[in-house]
Amino acid sequence: MRAARFEALVAEAVAAVPAEFATYLANVAVCIEDWPSDELLRSLDLDPELDTLFGLYDGTALPDRPHDFAGHPPDRIIIFREAILEEFDDEPTIRYEIERTIVHEIAHFFGLDEDRVRRLGY
Repeated sequence: MRAARFEALVAEAVAAVPAEFATYLANVAVCIEDWPSDELLRSLDLDPELDTLFGLYDGTALPDRPHDFAGHPPDRIIIFREAILEEFDDEPTIRYEIERTIVHEIAHFFGLDEDRVRRLGY
């Protein structure tokens, strides 16, 4: 899949976020990178030889922000393009995984931990 098509699928997934949640995401940048770095994987207790990530929330979750949380750079949701494309090969499945990953990372933005997000099916 060409990079432009992948970017379009990510944009569609972000645009599909319901308005009541999207309002809070105004200062969250959605970025696309090819792969998570080995250092990033290790920092998350993942083995770079065995594990990868499809996405990452990088920021301070809403419930963890102090009342004077201003002037910070935007939070980021990073989607790892090559990691997804290596695992999935047809567009409907890639679209589904992008949507699922976006929801998963938004859940972290709202303060849900990994166990809770996974119990919800993301």
